[in-house]
Amino acid sequence: MSKHIVMRILRSTDHKKMPWKNGGGITTEIAVFPPDAGLDDFHWRVSTARVEQNGPFSIFPGVDRSLCLLDGFGVTLKVQGRMPFGMTRRCEPFVFAADVPSEAMLMSGPITDLNVMTRRGLYESEVQLVEVSGRLPLAKAGEVSILIADGEGLSIEDGDRTVKLERGDAVLLGPGDTATLSAKRRTYAINITILPARQD
Repeated sequence: MSKHIVMRILRSTDHKKMPWKNGGGITTEIAVFPPDAGLDDFHWRVSTARVEQNGPFSIFPGVDRSLCLLDGFGVTLKVQGRMPFGMTRRCEPFVFAADVPSEAMLMSGPITDLNVMTRRGLYESEVQLVEVSGRLPLAKAGEVSILIADGEGLSIEDGDRTVKLERGDAVLLGPGDTATLSAKRRTYAINITILPARQD
């Protein structure tokens, strides 16, 4: 008899919108820990942001950030002490310290980005772009795993049920949970694993 895996579906229509920390735009919060934590006291946070003009990133002391592009032509990321990085759709995530002065320079029009932020010394993240065509089993989650649909036609199965996902929907899996993604045509998802920080 198969074990019933409890997974939480976080619909994009239910994501929480709030101002950026620096007031320059709107962020859409997908998941945060501890639950209901604010912008100054989260341990980890997953969100999207619509960027419509060039400008600085908000500063988050003691936080690391992974960024990838969901919509738009592209953006050049300028982080103090590093070479500028041009990010386009389907690029590997760009990882940088959120407490270092940084800015975004749009290549051609607005973008929407995905931010994964972890409190340094407490948690760290692994962010992967996943191509789905047919069935794709997901590995057992670490501390927590968040799967975000970045295309159309995705479904997720946990052994007892199949749930269709709209673009922007997210799935939250707990430690040891497994699930299988499926799609009839090639599409994409973003798989985020949150893990306790390694202690040196």
